Amino acid sequence: MSDSAGPSDGHVVQREKAVAEREDAARMREEAVFLREQAQSQSEGHTADVQEANEHLVMATLQAEEHKEAALQAKRHQDEFLAMLAHELRNPLAPIRSAVALLERLDALHPTLPVIREVLGRQVDHMARLLDDLLDASRVTSGKVTLQRRPIKISEFVDQAVEISRGHIEAQRHQLNLDMPVSQLYVEGDPTRLAQIIGNLLHNAAKYTPEGGVISVSARAVADKVVIRVIDNGSGISAEALPMIFDLFRQEDRSLSRSQGGLGIGLTVVRSMVELHGGKVEARSAGLGEGSEFIVTLPRIDRPVSAPVASRPSATVVPTRILVVDDNADAGLLLAMLLRMEGHEVEIALDGPSALEMFEQQRPQVVLCDIGLPGVSGYEVASRIRERNDTPAPVLIALTGYDGPADRAHAIAAGFNHHVAKPVDFDRLLLLIDSIQSEARS
Repeated sequence: MSDSAGPSDGHVVQREKAVAEREDAARMREEAVFLREQAQSQSEGHTADVQEANEHLVMATLQAEEHKEAALQAKRHQDEFLAMLAHELRNPLAPIRSAVALLERLDALHPTLPVIREVLGRQVDHMARLLDDLLDASRVTSGKVTLQRRPIKISEFVDQAVEISRGHIEAQRHQLNLDMPVSQLYVEGDPTRLAQIIGNLLHNAAKYTPEGGVISVSARAVADKVVIRVIDNGSGISAEALPMIFDLFRQEDRSLSRSQGGLGIGLTVVRSMVELHGGKVEARSAGLGEGSEFIVTLPRIDRPVSAPVASRPSATVVPTRILVVDDNADAGLLLAMLLRMEGHEVEIALDGPSALEMFEQQRPQVVLCDIGLPGVSGYEVASRIRERNDTPAPVLIALTGYDGPADRAHAIAAGFNHHVAKPVDFDRLLLLIDSIQSEARS
């Protein structure tokens, strides 16, 4: 029996071995399929990652191109503005230089002197306006404008704006129509800045309206707002330029010669000042040659209740001992000459140490002092004078080109009584000096 059982057992072993080999083969096929699918999945994922990376690269490239174009455009605008600034500043300098040359050649009684004086006055006013626009543009873009708010009648600052612009309007022989409401309208705002808003719009209207044109200013109450319109029948604004008319340094070139001039920042200042007052400004025009309309909308307030203000008698001019301190010798000399012509006794110092020395010798009643001085600054001059505790105390007036709120606060903290911005309005300076003397006598 043992001989017959041997072959049967061998067959069983062979079958079991064959089964095991088939199972191993099947398992290997499954592993191969799994590995192939995994490799395919990883390949697809890698392809998707590469595609996504390529998309991000394309987007980044497009954004970089956009930023580059924006930077180039900003650079172009800056270059255009600087060229325009140089051009505009040269314009008033030319007649000033010619006027000076004429003065050197004329005797004191020559009949053309009044004409020369008018030219000098107009051109200096022009340069002062350009500089004011530059300073205001810098302040509004850097957020350094501080409003001195109070309740004010619409007619008050509109009349002030008209008075400021009257010379330019009359020079162009324009007809100015004012349409103010019978009942007074009030807003809460800074009178100087509100007059500047309307003044800038009037100046633009006069500049871009041909000689003999018509300019209209009206004000109306609309619900809880006051709406002020400045309308002209001048050169108008193209549809392309209208959306960007308030943008900084953007100015439509209305003529090849650009004879009207300007820096293209006045309307930017207007928009910023209006928005600081909680209002809005809008420009409208039917196109070139069709005139323009600027609409200023401001929040309206009820008429304020205020106590009557006592009127003050007019001051009598009294000769005053004055020390003028300015490192610009020409500016100091001319201011001293004007003050002496009014009967004041004036000395001049060209730097801080000289000013302190002359103060000890002369004991002036009023010191008109520049801030940027060699040796010792105007702030330090004021501080050292205040340290003396003189009785009566001299009145210190800062005469400076630094005219921001922080500059005024710094001047007062240093010991100045008043802060007057350059270029100095001489008539206002005289009134200030006269008021100082009136207060000293009272």
